Amino acid sequence: MSGRIPPVLRPEHPSARPIGGLVEEFGIEVAHGRTDGVEVTGITLATSDLQPGDLYVGIRGQHRHGAEFGAAAVEAGAVAILTDAAGAELASGLDVPVLVVDDPRAALGELAAWVYRTREEPPLLFGVTGTNGKTSTAYLLDGILRQLDLVTGLSSTAERKIGDLTVVSRLTTPEASEMHALLARMREAGVRAVAVEVSAQALSRHRVDGIVFDVAGFTNLSHDHLDDYADMEEYFQAKLPLFQPDRAKRGVVSLDSPYGERVVESARIPVTTISARPGVDAEWRVELTEEEPAFTGFRLTGPDGRSLTTRVPLIGWHMAANAGLALVMMVEAGFDLAVIEQALGETGIDAYLPGRTERVSGDRGPSVYVDFGHSADAFEQTLGAVRSFTTGRTIMVFGADGDRDATKRHEMARVAAEGCDVLVITDHHPRFEDPASIRATLLEGAALATNTPEIHEVSPPEAAIRVAVGLAKEGDSILWAGPGHQDYRDIRGVRTEYSAREEARAALREAGWPTR
Repeated sequence: MSGRIPPVLRPEHPSARPIGGLVEEFGIEVAHGRTDGVEVTGITLATSDLQPGDLYVGIRGQHRHGAEFGAAAVEAGAVAILTDAAGAELASGLDVPVLVVDDPRAALGELAAWVYRTREEPPLLFGVTGTNGKTSTAYLLDGILRQLDLVTGLSSTAERKIGDLTVVSRLTTPEASEMHALLARMREAGVRAVAVEVSAQALSRHRVDGIVFDVAGFTNLSHDHLDDYADMEEYFQAKLPLFQPDRAKRGVVSLDSPYGERVVESARIPVTTISARPGVDAEWRVELTEEEPAFTGFRLTGPDGRSLTTRVPLIGWHMAANAGLALVMMVEAGFDLAVIEQALGETGIDAYLPGRTERVSGDRGPSVYVDFGHSADAFEQTLGAVRSFTTGRTIMVFGADGDRDATKRHEMARVAAEGCDVLVITDHHPRFEDPASIRATLLEGAALATNTPEIHEVSPPEAAIRVAVGLAKEGDSILWAGPGHQDYRDIRGVRTEYSAREEARAALREAGWPTR
């Protein structure tokens, strides 16, 4: 199942638009072919996703030019090709109109918005960016909006949701053509509000072009993605376009990391601030009121004496901070705080976050949490939250991504070792790297910690979680960080079916412990 690529959600009843209108609207050059009478109903970068009536966009890839697949696109039903000058040469023999722009990827968002008419009566749009907490904040937004009886849409690292329809995500933020198709499908379903997780790569690679968010939110910034960006400064700069007028109307910025102040300074839209850290001067504040194994209670206070007391069904101050950010984003969008508080009621925010400090263990035995965190900062926050409810030992299981930012591996392992009593180092997505070499680097990092936990190196992860459960006793906690919601492992380019949540449950059952 997990080996299959998740589907692209498109409108079920697309409206045809004339290619000639597209050419005229954007001043596009027609390299050859006639556009008279040609109508387009969709747009795509991938021949594997192409449907009859599509405009196929051929872009230059790392190894090949997309226009090389023009003939396959036409055979699959493409009615026209859009590409650059080099691609037009490759597509010159095709019996469809070939349109030329300087940078097809940069043009894709605006073209997709035109094809799918997504700027016509759009829903309320929320965009969330940052290193950690994007997914959680998006899910919390979705949950609160649902409690207000709105039909919602969600685009996150984990899932795409349209009302009650859910599919697994391919990328944190889909390509622009997929994003606009998703919004068009949401419009058909009567969706009134949408929460979108916006990665730095999405902004750098034009995946949210053609979209203006009603409210943009910033969570934090810490070491990550330096395989895509030269350094932290370049990574930070990639986030800033979301807080410009062509991307969003208003912003809410957390000051819980040092980069928050810089986002505020750089923003060219109205921005309000929030913090869950003591002593930080922010317009909105999050203060913890209760910390229990099943939830975290907090009070949100803001300007003009406004306040709300509620709880989130997750552990850790950082999850309360994410919930506070979601709530203030809604206030900035025009929702009344008192109305929100009434909708939340006594039980608080009703949201399920797959693979985000998700407890899979039952009422007896060790507590086992599966989490998607894959940075040193995420490890520190989540380990701290787990440790606060653990009467026995804290056991951590984790591995690191292959062919991704290797510069963070030592620090991830050091922080993991500092925060636990037992550390089990294993594999994650090795991709084309040698997993033994990745584990060796993590062992080096763990040795840098001032704390000296009991350390085990176990491969593969199916065995690692069983070793961790075998070491655990009643009152202990196990945090398995990295895999979270994912249902596959990437081994030499092959997606192998695999679920950390199910493996953890199986390990518990084998040891005689209940699960949930």
